[in-house]
Order: sequence, then C-alpha cells, then structure tokens
Amino acid sequence: MFTFITKRSLWFNIMVGVVLAWVLFGLFLLSLGWVTGHGNAATVPALTGKSFEEAKLILEKAGFDYEIQDSIYVDTVPPLQIIKQIPDADEVVKSNRTILLIVRSVDPPLVEMPNLIGYSFRNAEVVLGTMDLKVGDTLFRPDFARNAVLEQRYNGASIAAGTRIRKGSLITLVLGDGIGDQPIGVPGLVGLNYLSAKAILDSNRLGFGAIVLDAGLRDTLSGWIYRQSPARLDEDGLPVKIRPGQLIDVWIGSDRPVLDTLNN
Repeated sequence: MFTFITKRSLWFNIMVGVVLAWVLFGLFLLSLGWVTGHGNAATVPALTGKSFEEAKLILEKAGFDYEIQDSIYVDTVPPLQIIKQIPDADEVVKSNRTILLIVRSVDPPLVEMPNLIGYSFRNAEVVLGTMDLKVGDTLFRPDFARNAVLEQRYNGASIAAGTRIRKGSLITLVLGDGIGDQPIGVPGLVGLNYLSAKAILDSNRLGFGAIVLDAGLRDTLSGWIYRQSPARLDEDGLPVKIRPGQLIDVWIGSDRPVLDTLNN
C-alpha cells in the first residue's frame, strides 16, 4: 500500500507533502467564503418607531432573523412598538444576522404607591413622577395647611401606601385650602373702590355677590363703595362672622363716602 512512498527518495516525499498541504490550504480558503457567507452583506433596515408586526415583515423580506431581547414600559409609546434595535439602522452586516429588538411592553409594570400624606403639592408631584405615576385631579378641603396633601385617592377611593398599582396611573390629591372652615370677620369695604375691595375679598377667600350701581355711573371702576351687606358690625357694634366662600353685596356710587366708625 505504501510502496509508492517507500520507493521514492526522502526529499521527493517531502516536496509532495508540501504541495499537498498547499493544495488543501487553498481549498480551505476557497471554501471559507462559502461557509461563512462572506460577501453576502445587507443593510440593516430602520425599525425604531414601527410596530412589531411591521418590523417582522421588513426583516423577513430583507432576509434577517429577529429576536426580542427585552421589553420596557414607556407611557408615550404604543404597546409593542420598537423602541431600540441592535445593530442600528443602516449598518452593513451579514444577511443572515439576527437583529435584536427592544419593544414597548403591553402591560405597565406594577409599582408601590408612596405615602404622600403631609407632603406639599410640589413635593408630592415630584415623588409621583419618580414612581412613574401622575397627578390626576386636585381637590381642596378646609384646612389651615395650605396645599398640603390630606388624602391620596385612586379610582375615586383612598389608596394606602404600599398598594401595588400600574405605572402611569392617575392619583387624585386632596389638599388643604389654607383657611379651614372657621368663621372669619366681615372685612370693611365701604370707602374703597372696586379693585381694592376685590383684593381684600380674594385674600379672605370671599367674593362679590350683587353689585348695584347708582344711576348715571358708567362702570364699577369709576365709583366708590358706600354700602355693603353683610356689614362689618352688627346692630350691637360686634363684628359679624361669615365663612370662607360666602358673598358680599355692595352698592357703588360716584361720590366717595365719609367714613364713620359704625359698620364700616
């Protein structure tokens, strides 16, 4: 079997071995491109912002495999929309390359409701933002702690801290109105013009009721208040008390009244 080799000289056999090795190496190099798919490159299509179904059709048509690497929640993006792709769009890769996709999850993940009771409205807003929750309605309740959170609600009911809810949920905050429901003294408006009286009423959480103008008066800004109801003092000279939110009727004339100490 080995007669052909043994009858030849050593140098002849060495030369044959070297030639054979080069031939095998050349065949390996020629087959390498076929084995690795060298030269079969393609440009990665742009998929970010498209739905998963759209991206799947584009990749299959372009000859790429695909795989969902991860899903994350972004409240401004529709479910299953492509958020990121690897490799990026317009990169040139092998045509059979697997494209990794990161999509928006279908359901928002759950987070624990924080305890906002006693926080200021601004601080509560910041805390909700860090938990990917949002401020829904804001309601006010009589309380001297102005804009302090008195209660937190979800879907119309109070929600306890630690309750697990979906990211993006709307939380209603019940805030203190800064005054409470305690009666306050009626401010004296007689002798003031409309704008000055309005500033006083606003600062006391009160408002105008009926505004009666004397005949010939052009508008509320061109006269003076000479009468109000209820008055500042009662018949016994004691301060009249009303609650925040009540209205005061006023009469406005063209002449500024001379003030006295009674009911003014």
